[in-house]
Amino acid sequence: MATSTWQIDASHTSVEFAVKHMMFTTVRGRFKDVKGTIEADESNPDNSRVSVEIAAASIDTGAADRDTHLRSADFLDVENHPTLTFRSKRVSGAMKAEGDKFTVTGDLTIRGTTMEITLECTYEGTGKDPWGGTRAGARATAKIDRREWGLRWNQALETGGILVANEVRIEVEVQAVKQA
Repeated sequence: MATSTWQIDASHTSVEFAVKHMMFTTVRGRFKDVKGTIEADESNPDNSRVSVEIAAASIDTGAADRDTHLRSADFLDVENHPTLTFRSKRVSGAMKAEGDKFTVTGDLTIRGTTMEITLECTYEGTGKDPWGGTRAGARATAKIDRREWGLRWNQALETGGILVANEVRIEVEVQAVKQA
């Protein structure tokens, strides 16, 4: 069995999210501090594993007041839950050719609550970098209901509806470096 270890390159990886604000405008944000490892079973990709840690306080939506609120107990509660994690349970699908689709199902932990999600992924390819290393890329998306992780803060609007949508779209672009 040919297993390789890949380190997620944080400077070339983005973990982003999008949420509707006031029911009609999309607000986007990202987490700037991401690290993780991919254990790839090259002979049987379904046996591969992914482990990711995200510093909750690294959230950035481009608005300091909003970021402070998102770090508070109303949302991520970073003081008591400094880390978001994802640990895969299973990988399904091909990852041999650029454009191949696959899924990664695993446990997402936010605010101390762990729930299973499935990421819809696309393999973006592998190549040599200018320093002699091998890099691989993938894109992943998912939708979650933030309330399931205890992120329930909201405000009713006079015109009906709510200030912050419950559905959160997750968009990830990963670049990983093969370890010797």
